[in-house]
Amino acid sequence: MQSQDVAQRPASGSGPGPRADRVVDVEQAEAALVEHYPRLVRLAYLVLPSGLGRGRRVLTAHALAQRALPRGRSAVPVIPSQSADRDGDPGYAFVRRRVVRSALEAGLPLMRVARPKRAQLPPLLPQVWGLRLFPRSGGADELALDQRLAALSGPGRAAYVLRGLERLPDGAVREVLAGCGVEDADAALAEADAVGADHALLESPEFDPCSLQARPTDLMRRRRHAKAALAAAAALAVCGALIALPGGGWGADGAAAPSYARNPAAEAALDPGRLVKVSPVAWKTSSRTDFSVWPARGELTGDTALLRRALAVWARPGKRVRVSATTGTPSGGPAGPPQLLYAGAVDRARVVILYDGLRIARYAEPKDGTAGAALDFARVDGAAGAEASAMVLARTDGNVRYLTAPWVTGVAERDLSKPGAGEMDLTLAQGVTSPMSSPATRSGACTTWNVLRVTDARGSHLLSDLGELVPARLTTGRPGAAKDVTGAEALRTWAPFACSLGTVRGLGVRSVNAWRYASQPLPDGSGTGSWVCTRAETWRGDGTRAQAQFAVPGGLFGAVAAQAGDVPACGPRDPHVLAGVLWKSEGGSWYLLAAGDKDTESIRATGGVKGSGDGHLLALPAKQGAQAGLAGTLEGGGAMSALK
Repeated sequence: MQSQDVAQRPASGSGPGPRADRVVDVEQAEAALVEHYPRLVRLAYLVLPSGLGRGRRVLTAHALAQRALPRGRSAVPVIPSQSADRDGDPGYAFVRRRVVRSALEAGLPLMRVARPKRAQLPPLLPQVWGLRLFPRSGGADELALDQRLAALSGPGRAAYVLRGLERLPDGAVREVLAGCGVEDADAALAEADAVGADHALLESPEFDPCSLQARPTDLMRRRRHAKAALAAAAALAVCGALIALPGGGWGADGAAAPSYARNPAAEAALDPGRLVKVSPVAWKTSSRTDFSVWPARGELTGDTALLRRALAVWARPGKRVRVSATTGTPSGGPAGPPQLLYAGAVDRARVVILYDGLRIARYAEPKDGTAGAALDFARVDGAAGAEASAMVLARTDGNVRYLTAPWVTGVAERDLSKPGAGEMDLTLAQGVTSPMSSPATRSGACTTWNVLRVTDARGSHLLSDLGELVPARLTTGRPGAAKDVTGAEALRTWAPFACSLGTVRGLGVRSVNAWRYASQPLPDGSGTGSWVCTRAETWRGDGTRAQAQFAVPGGLFGAVAAQAGDVPACGPRDPHVLAGVLWKSEGGSWYLLAAGDKDTESIRATGGVKGSGDGHLLALPAKQGAQAGLAGTLEGGGAMSALK
């Protein structure tokens, strides 16, 4: 099943320079390792010396590939941007370099005076007992190539494999070898040249440590070793019992339960019979309008087997379950019995949605089995009213279905980028909407941005799918006094900047506000430009994103003039903003246009453009490509700096 709450983040507008660095987080490296695991293991197997023996080479190659990730979850490795990778994936280039480095270290001889490296020791995992594993035998050509590779040094084998298996040019090979600590990469390439160009043989089953044959080990030796191990275990048990006697050894664990004791709270959380099911009319008399008063809906709320599977996967997801969580959302099991919000068949899947007071958990499995199940998490703490009006039920073929709150009386679809286009009504059956177009997974140029309009007793609200379980609420107005996007003026404010919502997909966004903080007459008299600040707030509090955007009359889309993350500007704590942009008139003249909010008393430009002016607007002649710094003064003498 496809994960429902994580969308692809848009690529940045420009790549790094020729000597810039790329930052790779642990999740990106892990995804590359899982996707390209067979190739990475084959790479390690080919670089390892043949003197290890085929069986140990297989296990060592798997161990080196599995240890390619950094140990700390917060580690942020940096790799050179010139390192070639598969399909331009920097995560793959990172783990490939670690695999090659470890394989080269594993081939070094052990020295008495030097501390052995981890790769030089036999792998702790994986281990296979009672079997000898080795790749399938190839033909005479593969045997000859293996003999020629065995005669090379470790760097020489690495150069040959990187060139032949990874299809890297010599420059990229030198860079990878240098990053692995090889001092003379040219000598390694010269060794590789002497082997020949039988690169196609590297893809043969002879060198595939993931497709293996099995044979038994020495059976008589195993029996002797088993008897010795049994005697040692008995002796260890006797010693442990003596140490743990009263008056010595380990002390008591206080109030902690005995080891491996069954936890009643954990058992209750996994019991489908204890799921919380709210009455369908509870919301009508409750003082709260949040997910805690949503009733359980769907035709499968009585399917105990389905609910049991959903709870079990939540508590301990298997290796084949696709688990995703929005940024800042914990993915552990529930502390107690969660609340059931939905259980039913949607499109081609069975879906269960649960709520534990902090998170929404969505479990989905195919209708014809459990293979390919998905588990998605999203934070919703503090959600109320419009923020708890809808959640994503399913995404299929570019469309999205929502499950709406019981107090929602009507739903419709509209294009946020076209304020005059009107709305298209959606059907609403048992809280489930008919499918509508979703911009969450759309790629390519943005020309439309469809949003959901929900109506309840308090009015209408616009919600946008940003690739997460809960759509983001859209508002407009000055920070601290923002309102829902209703009326023609609010829709016209959002229209040029609708596509900018794509920059905050998958970031755990709770709401996005668009504030038109200034209108500026253009110097050539061609009309009035609009300055709008869009600010995305997240469920976790940090990770906010503020963008100052500028739109000219008649323009379909606005331009981002400045942006910043984790700043209070343009928000309730600091409802002020200042930004500038270089603008070219129809006559070909360039100007620096700058604007602050109405509380700005004066603006000063320095650097490539110098000048100042009273008030919250500034327009100065400039040259193409000029770089200017902006600073402002607020009424009362306070200083303010521009978004960058």
